[in-house]
Amino acid sequence: MAQIKNGAVQIVSEQGLLDRLKSGKRLTVKMGADPSRPDLHLGHSVVLRKLKLFQELGHRIVFVIGDFTAMIGDPSGRNKTRPPLTLDETRTGGESYFKQVTKILDPGKTEIAYNSEWLEKMNFHDVIGLCSKYTVARILERDDFHNRLSQNLPISMHEMLYPLMQGYDSVALNADIEVGGTDQTFNLLVGRALQNDFGQKPQEVITFPLLPGLDGKDKMSKSLDNYIGIDEPPEIMFEKAMRVPDGLLADYFVLTTDILRSDAENLVRTDIRRAHLRYAFMITEMYHNSYSAQNAKRHYESVASGELPQSMAEYTVTETDLPVTELLCRVGFAASNSEARRNIQGRGVKINGETLTDTTIILKTNTPFVLQFGKNRFVKVKKI
Repeated sequence: MAQIKNGAVQIVSEQGLLDRLKSGKRLTVKMGADPSRPDLHLGHSVVLRKLKLFQELGHRIVFVIGDFTAMIGDPSGRNKTRPPLTLDETRTGGESYFKQVTKILDPGKTEIAYNSEWLEKMNFHDVIGLCSKYTVARILERDDFHNRLSQNLPISMHEMLYPLMQGYDSVALNADIEVGGTDQTFNLLVGRALQNDFGQKPQEVITFPLLPGLDGKDKMSKSLDNYIGIDEPPEIMFEKAMRVPDGLLADYFVLTTDILRSDAENLVRTDIRRAHLRYAFMITEMYHNSYSAQNAKRHYESVASGELPQSMAEYTVTETDLPVTELLCRVGFAASNSEARRNIQGRGVKINGETLTDTTIILKTNTPFVLQFGKNRFVKVKKI
């Protein structure tokens, strides 16, 4: 019980959870995720690692891919309606989930369920029956709905169905426990209420904090580009892990590794750089292996000392003269010319180790050169 509670924000209810654990029953523990963005990151790992603990304790783990609910999109934290997705799009987005999830969970003991299996079969009579079990007033208690209503921002009817659909997942699986981030608290509690209405014993709910992103402000999110993906190459994972803000490093240790808070805080207090290196190594080793982590560390330290990596990607061009902004876009260091200009103005772009400041420069490609963005992204450019 102490292991389960470690890092949790809220348990509803703690006594109910303790009673279920004492029952000796193999419990069904679920977690859901919509595959609108199929890349899992360390923010997801906070809850997935707790699922792993339940798995190691012998319980049944069901990872629900919300291919049907993703067509609406979770309105949690949103101030506007999400653009709709097709079922095919959500299925495509969900294909890589199992591979990524099983970097943490045991693939032989993890069940994957798509909620279209039960939601797609519901007819309009079923939907009306589901809606009758919850009031508009209670739905509008959600912070995001309440805020949008107070700001006179539109709320579509289909968005109001989302908590009911996610809650019905717990009914369909007869879940004993559901885990999720604190942003999911409302939806998870709806699951409890619906199970009670359908004559089931309400699930116990355990919520965990949202991991802040590398910017130190917003929650970790791929759309905000402040994330560490669990399926990223070792060198990129290591470099990103080294960018965790000093003030958040202890939290990252506690939420994404097995290190105790007291040990993490002691590491950070004693030697912050050593703590960063240890964290980056642990995360890279966890999602790859020790050999990859060692190589990633050597790569990072060589780049940090000003050396160029021994091997890097190559990009060939046919032009003799090429605007630097266009080249940055071509090699993937910028999504647009305006972003390329911002990268240069931020002193993040180098040619052969020399920082660029001129956003209008035309590069000569007769002689090969190394284009660098940030500390860890290099490409050798040459003319064919």
